[in-house]
Amino acid sequence: MQLTAFRHFDFLSHSTFRMASARIGQWLSPLVCLLILLKAESHPVELTLVQSAVAKGAVCLDGSPPAYHFDKGFGAGINNWLVHIEGGGWCEDVESCVERTKNFRGSSKHMENTISFSGVLGKKETLNPDFYNWNRIKVRYCDGSSFTGDVEAVNPATNLHFRGGRVFRAVIDDLLAKGMMNAKNALLSGCSAGGLASILQCDNFRSLLPAGTNVKCLADAGYFINAKTISGSQQIEAFYSQVVALHGSAKHLPASCTSRLSPGLCFFPQNVVPTLRTPIFLVNAAYDSWQIKNILAPSAADPKGSWKSCKMGIKNCSPAQIQTMQDYRTTFLNVLNGGLTSPSHGAFIDSCYAHCQIGTQETWLAADSPVVDKTTIAKAVGDWYYNRSPSKKIDCPYPCNPTCKNKEFDSS
Repeated sequence: MQLTAFRHFDFLSHSTFRMASARIGQWLSPLVCLLILLKAESHPVELTLVQSAVAKGAVCLDGSPPAYHFDKGFGAGINNWLVHIEGGGWCEDVESCVERTKNFRGSSKHMENTISFSGVLGKKETLNPDFYNWNRIKVRYCDGSSFTGDVEAVNPATNLHFRGGRVFRAVIDDLLAKGMMNAKNALLSGCSAGGLASILQCDNFRSLLPAGTNVKCLADAGYFINAKTISGSQQIEAFYSQVVALHGSAKHLPASCTSRLSPGLCFFPQNVVPTLRTPIFLVNAAYDSWQIKNILAPSAADPKGSWKSCKMGIKNCSPAQIQTMQDYRTTFLNVLNGGLTSPSHGAFIDSCYAHCQIGTQETWLAADSPVVDKTTIAKAVGDWYYNRSPSKKIDCPYPCNPTCKNKEFDSS
C-alpha cells in the first residue's frame, strides 16, 4: 500500500506538484512563524534550590529544600525586584498534605528544572513594559499553607514538615543576599494561594527590605471572601480554620488581625487588608471561578449536582444561578471596598469567570486582553505602582464585558 502511494506521487505532473507544494507552503509558513514566535517569547528559567534553608528547618512538606526560579534584571531594572509566589491551594489535614508530598505542591524533588516566564514575569518590553527588565522571581509553593506554617515537631510516621512561614523568610533572605538588599523598587506578587500569601506577608516583606526601597504588593485572585455556600453553610471558614490549626500558622499571620480575631479568620484578606501599612493592588475576577466552585457552590453543598454544568462554564448557568452569582459579586465588592480605604491601594476587578490573570500573556497584556475602562491589567498595575494615576477599576456586572477570557472546564 505504501509503495503504491509513493508510485502514484511519482507520476504527478510538475504543475500539480508545484500547486500542492504551494498549498503546503501556505499552510506551513504561518505555523513555522508561530513556532518561531513562541520560541522567541518563551525563555526557560532554571530552578534554584535554597539548600541553606534546610538547616533552618525551612523546608517543603516532605523536608526537601524550598526553591524558586530567578531571571536576572538588566539595564535600568537591575535594582528592581519582582517576587512572585506560585499558587496551588492548601492542605487542611494530614492525608491531603501527605498526598501533596507526591508532587511539586509538597516537594521540590518533583519540580521542573526549568519553566517559562510570561505575563508579569515576561522579559519583553512590548509585552510587559513596566517590569520586563526587573529581577523576576517565581517562588515555588510547596508548603500548603500560603507560606504561614511553623510547627517544630515532625511526626516520623508521616514526616510532614509544616514550615511555610520559615520558607518565606529563608527565600527572602536568600534573595537579599543575591542583591535584593540594594533594591530601589520591590513588588511582592502572587496568584491564588500565592496571591493570598502576598497579602498575608505584605507588611512582613516590607519590613525585611531597606527603609528606602519603594515596596508594594500585588495579589492576583487571592481575595478569598468569607461567604456562605448555596446551602447556607460556612464551609470555607471551617476549612481555613483547619489549615491554620494544622500548620501552626498563627505566629506568621499579621498581628494587626490576630490581636482582634481568631487566627482562622485572619486567613481571610477582608480581615487583613484594612490594616495593611504597605500599598497593595488587588486583581480579581468578580466571578472568580475558584470561589464559585469551592466557596459558593462546593460539591458538599450541592449533593444533586445541579451546579455542576454551571461551574464548568458560566455560559451554562441558568438565570437563577446567574442571579446567585450576581449576589455573590455584590457581597464580594462590598467586602473588597471595605478594605480599600487607603488611597495608596488599588484594584482591577473585571466581570469575568476567571482565576489568576497576571501570569498569562493573553490576560496580562495582549491585543485582545480583558479591559476595564479601556485599561488592561498590565497598564492598571503599572499606573498604580509608579503613581502615574490612581487605579481602582471595577467592572460592570456580567455579561457586560466582551473582552473577558471566561474559563471553561472539562466536565471529566
